[in-house]
Amino acid sequence: MTKTILNRATLGREVRDYVMITIAMLSYAIGWGIFLLPNNITTGGVAGVSSILFWATGIPVQVSYSVINGALLLVALRVLGWKFCVKTVYGVTMLTVSISVITSNYGAHLLSDQPFMAAIIGSVFCGCGVGLGLSNNGSTGGTDIVAAIINKYRDVSLGRVIMICDVLVISCSYFVLKDWEKVIYGYVVLYVTAFCIDQVVDSARRSVQFFIISDKYREIGERINREPHRGCTVINAQGFYSGKETKMLFVLAKRRQSDVIFRIINEVDPSAFVSQSAVIGVYGEGFDHFKVRTKKGQDTTDKTTIN
Repeated sequence: MTKTILNRATLGREVRDYVMITIAMLSYAIGWGIFLLPNNITTGGVAGVSSILFWATGIPVQVSYSVINGALLLVALRVLGWKFCVKTVYGVTMLTVSISVITSNYGAHLLSDQPFMAAIIGSVFCGCGVGLGLSNNGSTGGTDIVAAIINKYRDVSLGRVIMICDVLVISCSYFVLKDWEKVIYGYVVLYVTAFCIDQVVDSARRSVQFFIISDKYREIGERINREPHRGCTVINAQGFYSGKETKMLFVLAKRRQSDVIFRIINEVDPSAFVSQSAVIGVYGEGFDHFKVRTKKGQDTTDKTTIN
């Protein structure tokens, strides 16, 4: 019975990942194909390289995009594993199909007289698409793969890695466009895209901590274990003024689980004293893994905390 429940939960997470990756790729395709590419504004990564090749040679962006990503995925297969690559292949395929449909059938060209607004809006669509894809174990390929590889071993911002990788691509667009204004718009796209990526990814990983003081701590803890499936730590405490011995629960959870925990506390003990605060990072089982610099030959096994 437990195995069946776990299989259903795993299947549900996988389906959710693919649905969110689909939405992410559609968002990226809209930003790239409707706002950036028709206005000759360069984005970064493989999409930027494909744009430059299109302006210089007329090769459709979907062709060069899929070929370059195919080579990068061979590297990612070894480093990141097949699970990341399968979803990345799906993401690249969805984006290739979406951009092909947008550029071939619709040919939309919005904000042709307002390139700066086109750069801002297009980069928001692209950045949110990349961030949403990475948050659901997929990506648009290209520099996203490079960023994911680095982020696996180092606690470095995904958006910052992508920004560094993309500066060279945008700078090279001058040799085709011969217009520094377009290059500057490309830098604007780069910054806004990186900012949106970090906002989306960080919001998905954001965690909170609770300190709960209640005489019904055991019932609250049992329900938190069952419903949001989070561990609780019981801390012996003492009131400074009254000197009364009491129990305090310490709970770490994802931010999206806060409402469930507050509902449990309110149902069990509405008079409980609760403190909630945001935390910068939580590492261990159920959260992120440590990303530490290790010497050659040293054991690199991930360390986890005890719930």
